[in-house]
Amino acid sequence: MSDNASLPSRQARVPDAAAGRRFDAVLAELFPEFSRSRLSEWIKTGAVLLDGSPVRGRDPVRGGELATLNATLDTETDAQPEDIPLSVLYEDEHVFVIDKPAGLVVHPGAGNPTGTLVNALLFRDPALAAVPRAGVVHRLDKDTSGVMVVARTLQAQTALVEQLSAREVHRQYLAVVSGALVSGGTADAPIDRHPRDRLRMAVREDGRDAVTHYRLRERFRAHTALECRLETGRTHQIRVHMAHLKHPIIGDPLYGGALKLPKGAADGLVAQLRGFKRQALHAETLEFVHPITGEAIRNSAPVPADMLALMKALREDTEAFAERERR
Repeated sequence: MSDNASLPSRQARVPDAAAGRRFDAVLAELFPEFSRSRLSEWIKTGAVLLDGSPVRGRDPVRGGELATLNATLDTETDAQPEDIPLSVLYEDEHVFVIDKPAGLVVHPGAGNPTGTLVNALLFRDPALAAVPRAGVVHRLDKDTSGVMVVARTLQAQTALVEQLSAREVHRQYLAVVSGALVSGGTADAPIDRHPRDRLRMAVREDGRDAVTHYRLRERFRAHTALECRLETGRTHQIRVHMAHLKHPIIGDPLYGGALKLPKGAADGLVAQLRGFKRQALHAETLEFVHPITGEAIRNSAPVPADMLALMKALREDTEAFAERERR
C-alpha cells in the first residue's frame, strides 16, 4: 500500500544559456534529485509550471523563466521501523553501505511482512520513509550475504540507479560451485522468468541481456571457489549462469540440483555439504562513485563464517586426497 506524500514546493530559474532546449531536459538539470521519468510524469499532470503555466516536455525554453515544482511522491507506508541490527560499513548523510547477513529479506512482501532490511533501515533513519523503496537501489537474494548500498536521499538514489543502469558500479562476488573448473571465463546468456516455474529464472533466447565474468579463486578436488563480477544485474543472475554452465552453486535450493558428494569424502566434508542450506554466494566488494561528492567509494564485506568453514572443509579434503595419491 502507498500514500501520496506532498513535497515542499521547489523553484529554480532556467539559465539564459538553456535557451532553445527542451523543457524536460532542462528540468532534469534543475532538479537532479528526481529521475527523468518521474519529472516527465509530473510535467504531464501539470505538477510542474513554467512562469506559472503548464507546458509540454518538448516545448523549448527561452531562458530566464521560473520553473515551479508542486508534486506528490508515492511513498511506501506499510513497512514499519524495526530495531534489527545492521552492520554498517560506511555512512554519511547521503548513503549507507551495509553488510547484509544471509537470511535477511530485503523488501517486505508476501510471507515476509516484517523483519526485513527495509524495516531495519527505517528504524535507523526514519527519513527513508520519504525515499522510494526506503533507499534500496539494488537487491541481494534473501540467502545471499554481503555488501549493499542504500541511498538516503532522492538525489543519491537517482544518481546510483543511473550508475547501475550504465554498468558503472563494480560488484564482485565469491561463489563456491560444484565441479573443478580449470579456467575462468564469461557467461553471456540472456535471462528471464522461467516459462513454467514463476519462482525461477532461466537462460532464454528472448531474455534480457545478462553478462557474468568469473575467474578462479581457489580450486578444490571437486569444487571451485570463483570470483564473479556482474556486468548486468538480473534477478538470480550468478546462480542461473553457474547452473547453466553445469557448475551450480553449492546449497542453492532453486538451481543447485541433487547434492553430489566427492568420492571418498571425509565425514567432516560430507557434514558441511549436507548442512549447507543456502547458496554459497557472498557479495564481497562494491565500488561506486559517490552520488554527491564524486569520490570513488569501495567497501568489502568479510566472508561469513559458514562459507569460510565450507571452504576449509573443501581445502582439507583436497589436501587429504592429494596425500593419498602420493602414497
